[in-house]
Amino acid sequence: MKVNCRIRFEDDESTEIAKFAAYSLRPDNLSSMCTEVDEYGATTYFYTEKITTIISSLDDFLMNTKIAEDVYTSLKKN
Repeated sequence: MKVNCRIRFEDDESTEIAKFAAYSLRPDNLSSMCTEVDEYGATTYFYTEKITTIISSLDDFLMNTKIAEDVYTSLKKN
């Protein structure tokens, strides 16, 4: 089975956060991932053949995105 997933981060208030997270996490992308950044936010695509792989990848990606968001917010406060 082929599994494809797309996560889009887009919001007027968080566009800069989405871009920051995308650029921060992009070096860790697996070969089965692709991240695109545009003026409105960021989109990451996941491609795999196993549902368990996509679940694990999404979990890691979302946790790392949350950390990037926290770092961005902390930097903006200072």
